[in-house]
Amino acid sequence: MTDISAIAEIVDRAAMTATEIPQFSDTAALSMDEAYAAQALSLQRRYARGEKRVGIKMGLTSRAKMMQVGVTDVIWGRLTDAMREEEGGTVSLSKYVHPRVEPEIAFLMKKPLSGKVSALEAMEAVAAIAPALEIIDSRYKAFKFDIGDVIADNSSSSGFVIGQWSDASTDIANLGMVLSINGEPREIGSSAAILGHPVRSLVAAARMVAAAGEELKAGDIVLAGGATAAIPMAAGQAVTLEVERLGTVAFNVGE
Repeated sequence: MTDISAIAEIVDRAAMTATEIPQFSDTAALSMDEAYAAQALSLQRRYARGEKRVGIKMGLTSRAKMMQVGVTDVIWGRLTDAMREEEGGTVSLSKYVHPRVEPEIAFLMKKPLSGKVSALEAMEAVAAIAPALEIIDSRYKAFKFDIGDVIADNSSSSGFVIGQWSDASTDIANLGMVLSINGEPREIGSSAAILGHPVRSLVAAARMVAAAGEELKAGDIVLAGGATAAIPMAAGQAVTLEVERLGTVAFNVGE
């Protein structure tokens, strides 16, 4: 029998101390249910230390990534207040193991949302939309893992930066997105890469949190998923994301 509590303690300590750990799949692969149970318990440990849940992140939101890892649905993880980094500020590498940054669209909820909803119902619950950068960081050795490993490790979610909020009525179906490092474009994509339209990610988020007995609450942030490949972070980088109609979000990388 898989010891979910032990797994939760291992991934929590790895995140807290920025320490590599072996893949659980090297011994026995975790089922999706086991992995989500471990994630939930690991986050409960954070809440007990005083962190507050402030939203969720969606992952594997491109069809290509789903096929690559052999799944048919997106995955999700929790965001806490301790994971939020200051827009325009400096992010310390010492907090992470294998940090990478990817461009995202963020939703700010104005009222609760959960269960099976339409795109229209989902957007009616949104207060605002912003450009965002997510710092993903798998704690597993050599950045190698299977889907169960990833989910147990909070779906690799480790940090996030939110830009200025724009009106929720902004059309986000196909926005150009440019992720630059030190002023040089490194990844160019579109918001359409997020499940064809970012609102589909929000619809999936409502369904998946309900299945876990939770809901998206007023004030929650939902990161819709990466629109391009993630870029490894290194000290000295100035990271900037420009999103058509939504503006810019940026941070610097320190030691």
